[in-house]
Amino acid sequence: MLNLKNFARLSATAITITALSSLSASAQSVDLRGASLFDEEHAYTKTLRKLEELVGAGYDGEVSFELSLNGELGDESDFVTFLQQGVAIDYAIMAPSNMAVFAPSIPLMDMPFLFRDLEHWDTALASGVMAPLEAELLEKASIRVIGYAGGGVRNLASAEPIGNIEELTGHKMRVMGAPIQAQIFNALQAAPSAIAYNEVYNAIQTGVIAGFENEAASIQNLKFYEVAPHITLTKHAITVRPIVMAEKTFSKLPADLQTAILAAGKEAGAFGRALESSQDGEKMQEMIDAGQVQVQEFAGRQKLLEMVIPVQDAYAAELGASDLLEAIRSK
Repeated sequence: MLNLKNFARLSATAITITALSSLSASAQSVDLRGASLFDEEHAYTKTLRKLEELVGAGYDGEVSFELSLNGELGDESDFVTFLQQGVAIDYAIMAPSNMAVFAPSIPLMDMPFLFRDLEHWDTALASGVMAPLEAELLEKASIRVIGYAGGGVRNLASAEPIGNIEELTGHKMRVMGAPIQAQIFNALQAAPSAIAYNEVYNAIQTGVIAGFENEAASIQNLKFYEVAPHITLTKHAITVRPIVMAEKTFSKLPADLQTAILAAGKEAGAFGRALESSQDGEKMQEMIDAGQVQVQEFAGRQKLLEMVIPVQDAYAAELGASDLLEAIRSK
């Protein structure tokens, strides 16, 4: 028969074991894997480093980060597949268009000519107006948006000068994979095609395409100016680059780590937006000063804005997102 002294001793032992098990579980390190297409100097990589720093500061437990750089794990089409499946990587910064394969409405946030200027762009991203698109991405792709980076102004980069609507007509150019990208540039009478980002340099070099569109940092970082030295200031987009996390990873994390990640994502996004938007002009000027690019305005840019409105409206209507488009425009 179990006497009271033995019962008390066994109970105390059980409590001690339970406490030690809980302590061990809470002290267990969480390992998170990220990926960037770029090196340590790029704004997106610096934003992910800021995210890591903020998560570490906001979480009492142990968390470690492994960030693969320079496209070591593939391009963004690979990243989005890994994130959707919850394998290989847990967090990244993604172009919305590259997530369209799982969430068809998500490229609306990156639609050309959506934002009037940097102030409108920053206000919209900080306002929560993108919540319906975030919900679709989470539901259909199991990818969670935790913040918004971006801020580069996208322009045309081409092998030969493109300065007006006549020169843009028939221009063979690379666009991102979402249909709205091709629809917009088709409306502008160009000849867009979606090819993999890591094939752009060779495609221009071999004449498969005559140019593409991107922001200054990427043109400089990947030396696209070597094959596309003519920059036309169409200013057709201000990049929206969600900081995303695999939901299959996020859902398994301790609640306090989830809270830290959500807070860090919002703060890192604001950091990234300020960083990239400030760097954009600097990067362009560096290339100009080095004689790497020649820059010109696009004659009759206002005409471009008018030409794309019907395409934007039709695209939003097709997605059932007309109200969302108007909400973004009204910010």
